[in-house]
Amino acid sequence: MSTKSISMCEGKGSLSHNNREFTAKNIDPLRTPDNIVFVQQDLGETYHQLFDEAVERYNARQKRNDRKIGDYFEHLFNRPPSKSVIEGANKQKSFYEHLVYIGTKNDSAVGTPDAEITAECLREYMEGFQARNPNLYVFNAVMHLDEATPHLHIDYIPLGHYSRGLEVRNAKNKALDEMGFGNDAHSNNRWRLREWEVLRDICNAHGIEISEPKKSRGYSYTVEEYGEHEDEIRALEEEKAQVEAELTDKQAQSEDLDHEINDKLNQVKTILNYIPDYEKEFQVEDECEQLCRELTSLLDGKLSIMKHSDEIISKAQRLSKIMKKLSDSTHKSGDTIYALRERLDRSLKETEDVRQRLKQTSGECSELRRDVSSLQAEVDELTEFVSLLKRFEPQKYAEVKQAQEYVHSQREQEVQQSATRKKKSWGLE
Repeated sequence: MSTKSISMCEGKGSLSHNNREFTAKNIDPLRTPDNIVFVQQDLGETYHQLFDEAVERYNARQKRNDRKIGDYFEHLFNRPPSKSVIEGANKQKSFYEHLVYIGTKNDSAVGTPDAEITAECLREYMEGFQARNPNLYVFNAVMHLDEATPHLHIDYIPLGHYSRGLEVRNAKNKALDEMGFGNDAHSNNRWRLREWEVLRDICNAHGIEISEPKKSRGYSYTVEEYGEHEDEIRALEEEKAQVEAELTDKQAQSEDLDHEINDKLNQVKTILNYIPDYEKEFQVEDECEQLCRELTSLLDGKLSIMKHSDEIISKAQRLSKIMKKLSDSTHKSGDTIYALRERLDRSLKETEDVRQRLKQTSGECSELRRDVSSLQAEVDELTEFVSLLKRFEPQKYAEVKQAQEYVHSQREQEVQQSATRKKKSWGLE
């Protein structure tokens, strides 16, 4: 078994991608059922679980209502929870993602014996993650086995504890400090190095030798490592395709929400058109009551009846007509007006809910557009590197291309063989 590398970095944090709510080009949907879900909790519910009790205690100590905290998530980020990471004004994130690989698709491609061992190492690493990191609450974690190599997406919320103010908060620096990694600019690096060592020891126990982390500058690359730059370009292109697919999905959701808002507004207009007619019926009902009072006064004695007989007859005839009209529309004036008002209130509330969802989706689209731009910049930078390699070291470049063509052809054969085996097991052949 060849020496492998360990890659640990902070992921983009897309729960829709991690939980396969959409399928990107670099995913084999036939292998998606093989993915391993370790934990999968709703982000909003997780925030309630982690922070509601602390918020309740905090609010109980406040004498002024304007200092009380409502929903903690919206207090931090001014919007409802999203499937993508939201960054607050102080660079605080709604959640963080720890992305972990062992090896590359050149030495640990899914479907090979090496990948089975690396997947087992990743499983063992994940199963001990929460116990090692009590201040990093994992609410979503999955191992992907439907891409080129097995890898982990670990999504967590950092918990910091305080003696004053809100006792429990989303605070990564404080969380790392409480776990013994200090509270300075290098805290995260010390934590990641500890995690790297844990995974290295697990790999060693399974017979995998792990190479030391690469230096950022002054490092002489081998032919294989030059090849990894082109692989990295492809990986970035794949990630960009995922983000673009998610953006397309969000834009479709925005269009659907636009149509839904128009439907709700039409419902409201229809209801408002009904209400004035029923208000007129209430005016007629008031007239009826007035006529009854006047007739009662005119019928107060024989002399009054004789003196006002014509007026009494006229008012009685008018009252008779009104009573007939009210009798025909009692069900409307007695019941429907209130039902319409309830429908109006309900439709207005639903319309506002849809507006909020549209606002959230528009924000997510903006974030995804920024991700696409960032990924494109990385792709351009690495493409320029490979272009320089081709120009100044053509021999090494030719060796890289030859090696990659061989690996890719082998990979295609393995995918075809895997698909054939699955078809046979399903009885399709």
